[in-house]
Amino acid sequence: MASRIFYTKPSITDLEIGYANDAAANGWGDRCYEYIERFEAEFSKHLGIPYTIATSSCTGAMHMGLHAIGVGDGDEVVLADINWVASAAAVYHLGATPILVDIDRSSWCIDPRAAEAAITPKTKAIIATHIYGNLCDMDALQTIADKYGVALVEDAAEAIGSVYKGRRAGSIGKFGTFSFHGTKTITTGEGGAFVTADPDLYETVLTLSNHGRARGELRQFWASEVGFKYKISNIQAAIGCGQLERVEELVKRKRDIFYRYAQLLSSIPVSLNLEAENCQNGYWMPTVVLPDELTGLRDEILSSFSRHNIDGRVFFHPLSSLGLFESRFETPVSREVAKRAINLPSYHDITSGDIIRVVNLINKVIEGAKNAK
Repeated sequence: MASRIFYTKPSITDLEIGYANDAAANGWGDRCYEYIERFEAEFSKHLGIPYTIATSSCTGAMHMGLHAIGVGDGDEVVLADINWVASAAAVYHLGATPILVDIDRSSWCIDPRAAEAAITPKTKAIIATHIYGNLCDMDALQTIADKYGVALVEDAAEAIGSVYKGRRAGSIGKFGTFSFHGTKTITTGEGGAFVTADPDLYETVLTLSNHGRARGELRQFWASEVGFKYKISNIQAAIGCGQLERVEELVKRKRDIFYRYAQLLSSIPVSLNLEAENCQNGYWMPTVVLPDELTGLRDEILSSFSRHNIDGRVFFHPLSSLGLFESRFETPVSREVAKRAINLPSYHDITSGDIIRVVNLINKVIEGAKNAK
């Protein structure tokens, strides 16, 4: 059987291993936060934003951020129906209601018109999730947020390397959150980050992230409020420091992989991730959307991948289809696109030959379907 083509896995070099070994051997006592603080400073520098708090996950970062801006019982938060469940879970765990709305057909991100139509006096925030590296229309969403006096926050878990009109994804809204899970463009194994340009919000979340113990509090073990425990470890942050030193290389590789797919798929009737004008897509996960007439081929393509030792992923399911959250609005684009889309393998060390294998299988299934008619 041909060698396995993974859909994603991290690129870990001697640089990251060396930092992790140092943290494991020496990162204790008065050095126990050394790599964490270094990672936070370097990530802020990368984003061009003053404040970063490294966390154990993007979900934890979103949970704390929403709590810090006052989301709670009875509130509503508007977000796209196409999302990983974690985005809605953070809302749910605060006692608020996730309001699921449709996506834009081209970007697969939240449709600003649908978001505005969903706003009520209970709305506290809009979550702009930059899906698969694609960027939300942040100008339109910010106009809506300002008009109704709600917070616009960014779920940039999948958007390392994506840039919206000169500003990096995650640095634009009231706050942003990131994931450094092992599947992401840069990784700490598990991990995430909360980022903001708001000094007061930063201090609030910093206190929440340390069990409610405020910075500068002289009383040992004194908590001023009930907080959370979403801290990252020094060893994880050490790996992240190495990854950040390579971030431009890692993003470029993602973009090169996407361009190779785009080149090879140019003669096949599929659409791919959007890169809007004046924006840069980090292309975390190259994704093909089959045309309407080929909707039924998604599962056939994935089965063919499996038979040929290739990993592929379905598009995120609409959250409204899970039966876990209230479904107030119809989301036809979300449901339609989800049935026709496939995430393609895109790990750092994938070869051109591997990409050709993937594209040849897609083409073979599509051609077979055409010939069967």
